[in-house]
Amino acid sequence: MAISIRPVENKRDLKAFIHLPERIHKDHPNWVPPLWGDEWVFFNEKKNKSFRHCETTLLLAYRDDKLVGRIMGVIHHPYNKEKNENNARFNFMEAWDDREVIKALIDAVAVWARANKTEKLVGPLAFSDKDPQGYLVEGYDEPMVIASHCNFKYITDHLSELDFEKELDLVVYKVPVPEQTPELYLKIAERARKNNPELRLVEFKTRRQLRKYIRPILTLVNDTFTGIYGFTKFTPEEMDDFANRYIFVLDPRFIKVIVDKQAKPVAFVIGMPDISGGIKQARGYLFPFGFIPVLTSGRKASQLNLLLGAVHPDYQNKGLDTILGSAMLDSARKAGKTHMDSHLEMETNTKVRAEMEYMGGEVYKRYRIFQRAL
Repeated sequence: MAISIRPVENKRDLKAFIHLPERIHKDHPNWVPPLWGDEWVFFNEKKNKSFRHCETTLLLAYRDDKLVGRIMGVIHHPYNKEKNENNARFNFMEAWDDREVIKALIDAVAVWARANKTEKLVGPLAFSDKDPQGYLVEGYDEPMVIASHCNFKYITDHLSELDFEKELDLVVYKVPVPEQTPELYLKIAERARKNNPELRLVEFKTRRQLRKYIRPILTLVNDTFTGIYGFTKFTPEEMDDFANRYIFVLDPRFIKVIVDKQAKPVAFVIGMPDISGGIKQARGYLFPFGFIPVLTSGRKASQLNLLLGAVHPDYQNKGLDTILGSAMLDSARKAGKTHMDSHLEMETNTKVRAEMEYMGGEVYKRYRIFQRAL
């Protein structure tokens, strides 16, 4: 039976694109549905401002008239210009274990990428590193965490057979929350406080208190993440969108910010209780009542997920990470959390990896970004 590739052209096509994964993963024990409301915003070029500076294509694969796959192509013009690259990206590829379908999807994006005069296809990567990136290559039996891919092994096997090679690996640590923070770690944090008397730690009790810090924190990310693979700076509008996307599920207890005399953030870390169980129970729908199991699962979860953190370049190597880390461990312990998920770290980020390992962390997942010349 012939395979045809068709672009997403209307709302019906977009609905098929968005909801295909729940059919493919319906028997996948570790898969967690996305929040469907967020998906409708993310893939809508009128609502997601990232579309404004990118070329994109959304494609569906059909075998006769049966939907069998999907893929997204992205060409990020500002990133390519800044990094002196000429790459196209692919992401959100979903298909059953059918090499013919996967090849047809990749080939269709490659044709589109060549027509746009790009030289290499990399992925999974979308608008930036803030979107799900990399396919799982180790840790298939581990549960999925928000903002990361959950794929079957056959996806990466087929990519390798289609001549894709490793571009970059990203590792995820499982870090235990100790009954007591190591004394040496506390001493380093205390020394950092004494050596930087102009700085103070800010902690939160309500989401309302967080609001005024959102743009300053994400501006700090812009200043700090320039060396991170795939990173693109937030625009002010994207800062607001990012905040609105996540603030509902954030727990203020697990956000720590260090500010200077002018109350300007110079370092921060954001964690979030694992809510995957609640999302599964709600089947990805927050309304009318799905938000109840989502919020409840966060309180009951034993895992804390670290989402984002940064230290301004002028304050790096001064021990501020230990101030943040000790405060986070204290909050996690009080909330009954037993371990933390580090989220994705570049395998080459030896400094962060060393801190995770000093805290007893072990790599339990590995994700890979692939590349192939066009």
